[in-house]
Amino acid sequence: MNIGNERKLAARAKELGESANPNSFDELAGLTRSESPLVRRLAASALGKLAGIVAPEPAVKILHPLLSDAHPQVRQYAAKALGAFGTHAKDVLPDLRDLYKSPVEKDYVKRSVLAAGKTIREAVRIAEEQVVHCCRRCGVMLAADEYARSQKAFQRPFCDHCFDEVFLDRRNFETKVELQKTIRAKDGTVVQSDGERLICEALTAEGIKYRYDERFRILSGHAIRPDFYLPEFDVYVEYWGMDTADYKIGMLKKQQLYQQQGKKLISLYPDDKPRLREVLLAKLEKLK
Repeated sequence: MNIGNERKLAARAKELGESANPNSFDELAGLTRSESPLVRRLAASALGKLAGIVAPEPAVKILHPLLSDAHPQVRQYAAKALGAFGTHAKDVLPDLRDLYKSPVEKDYVKRSVLAAGKTIREAVRIAEEQVVHCCRRCGVMLAADEYARSQKAFQRPFCDHCFDEVFLDRRNFETKVELQKTIRAKDGTVVQSDGERLICEALTAEGIKYRYDERFRILSGHAIRPDFYLPEFDVYVEYWGMDTADYKIGMLKKQQLYQQQGKKLISLYPDDKPRLREVLLAKLEKLK
């Protein structure tokens, strides 16, 4: 498949996943059979986003074979998507278990498989034992699959109505963050501040791999966006670049979350900018 066509199909899969349109199923089912692993992965992810909108049995039937896909990221996103279908995906639990036990499976796939298995089993338990979970936002009692969908997306229980509102708020926030990224580092990463640019360029110069502004769940019930994560060292890097009262409150709360979970954190500040590379590397050396 040529690159142009692959990008077009990948964009289409993402668009369908955000559409909330039940009529998207047939097209997405076709995209899960694409020769491109990228397109298959995004199509699987899109089906998971449409849980509660598309018919669950056909969706699970399409997603289940993707657990055996040759590409690990397709397996990963198929597992994530299956978790969103709750009780309807209970028949895939043995295959999820086998994937998790496989000695050659990627660790990131195993993490997604484990999370999906837990969510499906809990949804089954709710249905069978009539365990009561209530919406964190409005207090209404949840159906088993409402619990499964909200746990996959937010790691918090929401009814379908509140799920839609929270999802919209989250998407608006994500859009706002993306619009604030206007500064390009030498390696092409687009960041929000000059301090973050200096961090990017320092890490790149040292040959240190990093992930920028990705969402990581580090504490039960809380999902945060670290400025940088260094997978080679399992270290988080935050650039605290503002001086308002609200910002400082958020900074202290975020630092507390890192500490409670025992995560290694490097904090950098505007005063560090003249020697930022040296300060960053010195702090990193202490955490190795």
